[in-house]
Amino acid sequence: MNPNKVEWKAGTVLSPVPVVLVTCGLDPTNIVTIAWIGIICTNPPMLSISIRPERHSHALIETTKEFVVNLPSAKMVKSVDYCGVKSGQDINKWTKTGLTPQPSRKIQTPQILECPVSLECLVRNQIKLGSHDCFMAEIVSVSVDAELMDEKGYFNMGKANLLVYSHGHYYDLGNTLGHFGFSIKKKKSVRKHYPRGSSPHRS
Repeated sequence: MNPNKVEWKAGTVLSPVPVVLVTCGLDPTNIVTIAWIGIICTNPPMLSISIRPERHSHALIETTKEFVVNLPSAKMVKSVDYCGVKSGQDINKWTKTGLTPQPSRKIQTPQILECPVSLECLVRNQIKLGSHDCFMAEIVSVSVDAELMDEKGYFNMGKANLLVYSHGHYYDLGNTLGHFGFSIKKKKSVRKHYPRGSSPHRS
């Protein structure tokens, strides 16, 4: 047992986590802030979100079996917080935040125009876990801002300046520290060139 470690009661201390705006429902539609979210499968592409059954959005998703995960940029942090603390049962969050509903490509639930990335999802399974229900959904379409694409057709996720959530606080992603696989990437050797007829071994 490590004397430098203090044991805590088991809890949800995984951090940081993404924070997203989930649009759901058809008429009227709602926006809910979700931090309990994650990718769960590559093929087919799937993610999961967890929502308390008493939340207004829970019934909307349970009824329509679809939703959109919208990734907000850091400049949208006030709207993100507002949609997390207010209930769509009492107010119209679209009107209060000034966010713009945008038609989706494959499902009926709208996207949020101001979000740089939107993932349209169809619910494939629902699991009751305890305090939360987990909705496991297939990603059927992804929309990204054209201005975030480079000349080679690659999406610049860093330029989107997305939000993360950590123990009650919002953060942007900050500095790039590396890329996938950089820890084992071999350094390129610098090859020296010598004039013809000469050799590094000759004095």
